[in-house]
Amino acid sequence: MASVVREVTIDAPATDCWLALRDFSALHERLVPGFVTSARMIGEREREVTFSSGAVAREYLVSCDDSTMRLAYTVTDSPMGSTHHNASAQIVSDGGRKCRFIWVTDVLPDNLADRTGDLMDAGLRVIKATLEQDDIRS
Repeated sequence: MASVVREVTIDAPATDCWLALRDFSALHERLVPGFVTSARMIGEREREVTFSSGAVAREYLVSCDDSTMRLAYTVTDSPMGSTHHNASAQIVSDGGRKCRFIWVTDVLPDNLADRTGDLMDAGLRVIKATLEQDDIRS
């Protein structure tokens, strides 16, 4: 199984970034606007995500832990054709107005690792820009 790990420093308080990350239904508004155009809840823990490319995926919230500022989810259906796709995202405070956003994805088959990493890189660029805007975190 391929594990893809990405991390970025964000110039914003960890608690503010965590509130945006943990808002599972507002991915398209609070975390990756434009990259994701819609996140529609289709159950208490499941969402349908539409990406700017038009691709649609279903994701299931596995856990959301306020004490560690970590969220885990699994992709249950997507056009990428993965047989397994599980991910976690975590906010780690670097003190004051800085934190790290750590995103880990385990995916099968292994040959999806590069494409997954490219998509994570693109998503992280939007996440960083979004969370560093004061008005988006409120």
